[in-house]
Amino acid sequence: MEFAIIVVHVMAALGITGLVLIQHGKGADMGASFGSGASQTIFGSAGSGNVLTKSTSWLAITFFVTSLGLAIIARQQADQSIQDNSLIENVDQLDAIINIQQAQPAAASDIPVAAGDELNQALEAVAEQVVAEGEVLLEQAAQSAEAAAAAAESELESAVEEAVEVLTEENPLQ
Repeated sequence: MEFAIIVVHVMAALGITGLVLIQHGKGADMGASFGSGASQTIFGSAGSGNVLTKSTSWLAITFFVTSLGLAIIARQQADQSIQDNSLIENVDQLDAIINIQQAQPAAASDIPVAAGDELNQALEAVAEQVVAEGEVLLEQAAQSAEAAAAAAESELESAVEEAVEVLTEENPLQ
């Protein structure tokens, strides 16, 4: 589906480009008033403006519709990738374990040790993943802050050098 939309999109773009290049501007009709205009048109003396204009309009509409379709597809893919990389799956697994245990009413002495261990393992796994992702995010934030600080420092140094050059050019006493 996406490939078909891309093909139609590219064909519409090429068609619009070709049709716009074929069409004459408003000033090109002035030559026709002196008698040479009818011999240069493909569609006869009636002119080609109406056919080319309508074709260009339809191709432009097709281009905008395919652009919108591609944007919607890209948004859906981005949303899907965000959902695939989130912690929701682990929380859902944890909720499923809790719901299973709550669905089976039992006294405190009836709860098997394995179920408690399974819940603890699930909680530990979620906590470890949250900590790991938090550390990765902190590392990325630190790297971004370092890069921004280095960029700001270099910009400040170049601005100071430029100011010194301007001042030394304006004040010949130094």
